[in-house]
Amino acid sequence: MRALLHCFPSWVTEMTKLYVGNLPFSATEDAVRTMFAAHGTIDSLALVIDKGTGQPRGFGFIEMPSADASRAMQALNGADFGGRPLKVNEAQERDRSGGGAARGASNR
Repeated sequence: MRALLHCFPSWVTEMTKLYVGNLPFSATEDAVRTMFAAHGTIDSLALVIDKGTGQPRGFGFIEMPSADASRAMQALNGADFGGRPLKVNEAQERDRSGGGAARGASNR
């Protein structure tokens, strides 16, 4: 494994994707970016919008270098943003297989 690390340039940084929840529906990308930029470099930021209504869903995702993400989680989880306590943690991979029983289906 150590030999593998030497294959990458020194500027390659491990990134962490953060889940940011309980955002007020009035939150803008600029406002969220400003809050997180105080804790490090933001590689990407996306606030989730409902496809049907075009309205914000109250959560988003931010990618940052791992050390910056760790600082941001510690500083901002539970912090007030627009009168709401933020929920900030490492994003979990979503199962995109679409498997599972349909709602209301029974196993017979």
